[in-house]
Amino acid sequence: MKIKMPIKFHGNYRVTIRQGEWETRERCQKLVVRELTPSEKEQYYKQLDEKDIPTHQVSFFDFGCRRIIEGKLTLNEENSVSFAVEEKEYEFSPFRIEK
Repeated sequence: MKIKMPIKFHGNYRVTIRQGEWETRERCQKLVVRELTPSEKEQYYKQLDEKDIPTHQVSFFDFGCRRIIEGKLTLNEENSVSFAVEEKEYEFSPFRIEK
């Protein structure tokens, strides 16, 4: 599935991480989103139910550290994209300086 939000490697993004009532927002860069192949899903996630298998791998940098997550696409819009990763939700959107 094609991601609708335009992603530029050198862009700045906001990542909102939610778990239950807890939420944090951070700035991230070098965002890369790719769909997992059927063979990757079979190799790494064959023990999971189909509804729990991640659909995408997301790589990004925050505070100079590279983070990689694999999650199920839950929201795919022009201005944001979200992934469910176990009990957490990662939502990415373009970083805008609010005036």
